[in-house]
Amino acid sequence: MGMRKARRCNGRWESMEALHTMGKTNTLMLLLIHIFYFSPTTITAIRKDIGFEPSHRPCNTTVQGRYFLTDDNGYVCNAMSVDPQTRCCPETGEKFSCQGCNVLSQCCNSYEYCVSCCLNPVQTSKEQILKVKVAKPATARTYTSVFDYCAGRCRHSSESVVHENAYVSDFHHCFSLPSNSSAGTNSTLLEARLNGINVVVGRQGESCNSVCKLRGKLCVPNKLLVLNHCDIIQKYMSCKGACFSSVGTDQPAEVVDDAPKHMNPGSCLYTQTQSMLSCDGSHQHTRRLCPCA
Repeated sequence: MGMRKARRCNGRWESMEALHTMGKTNTLMLLLIHIFYFSPTTITAIRKDIGFEPSHRPCNTTVQGRYFLTDDNGYVCNAMSVDPQTRCCPETGEKFSCQGCNVLSQCCNSYEYCVSCCLNPVQTSKEQILKVKVAKPATARTYTSVFDYCAGRCRHSSESVVHENAYVSDFHHCFSLPSNSSAGTNSTLLEARLNGINVVVGRQGESCNSVCKLRGKLCVPNKLLVLNHCDIIQKYMSCKGACFSSVGTDQPAEVVDDAPKHMNPGSCLYTQTQSMLSCDGSHQHTRRLCPCA
């Protein structure tokens, strides 16, 4: 009996060892299945196949308007429709919209559309604006991006105000380069934009429309922007009394020698309020510089 009991016990021990070995084998198989089906490579392929879209980069936006804003992609939208995560406008409206803008003078009647229009590469040269200083002191920083320039330049400035408390016109949000700025726009580049234009110095008190008409030509309004720089004016006029910023529809121009002393006789004038540039303007004490074609 003792021997049988020992064998029975031994047989039971052998069975337990067999079960233990089988359990280890099953565990190993489960581990291999897990590695095969759930490896990182397989997961990556699955994510690729179902097409997860990468998240959009956050947008910079204007903050001046009460109801509307412009993002740095060039879209204008209602503040309530902005994506709460990216702060971007829906890409459903017009990109780089110049609604309410005078593209010739580069001035608009609303801040948001001024920024949107300014962001258009056709309107604004990134290479030039990144050289423009934010303020007049030589130590002032330059703009860091096209959006930085447009958002800052389109705000109200001294160039759109007369007597410090009234706007020159409804189009008082302007994004044009500051006149005579150090933005890398030299006289050579400016003169290249005058190809095919006959630049004429008018007689005292004449408008550019009259000056060009007498020569069988027409005044070209958008070329007044090109002539509205001291470097260019001084190539055609003597400017004995220097070159000054002024406000008037007769500019660019030269003050005649017999003008009242307070007008600085002999000096040349350019305007910082570019929305006022006009072929019709004239002044009894100035001679205009006119683009005819």
